[in-house]
Amino acid sequence: MSEEMKPCPACNSPYGYAMGDDMYACPECGNEWNPNEIQEDTGLKVTDANGNLLADGDSVVVIKDLPVKGAPKPLKAGTKVKNIRLTDGDHNISCKIDGFGSMALKSEFVKKA
Repeated sequence: MSEEMKPCPACNSPYGYAMGDDMYACPECGNEWNPNEIQEDTGLKVTDANGNLLADGDSVVVIKDLPVKGAPKPLKAGTKVKNIRLTDGDHNISCKIDGFGSMALKSEFVKKA
């Protein structure tokens, strides 16, 4: 068993410690991992209003009426949006909506369908 510390893949804390055969734990965020397993790309993580993890291609439902600049009417609550793409930034969902066209949404205003 190695006594060296390894950085946490979840929060990048440098204090990950060995807690048994091939297992490490982070004292700051509580993450546990096996450094011998191939780590997936931990890049962009986007969650909906309920905390569910979203992925490219998911379908979501708008949970409140959202005003749209330049449109005469708001995007209504209950509108289903298919085949989303996750992006970096404030509006982290890119999509096409029938009747509105291409637009960006904030993940806090949608829930996974």
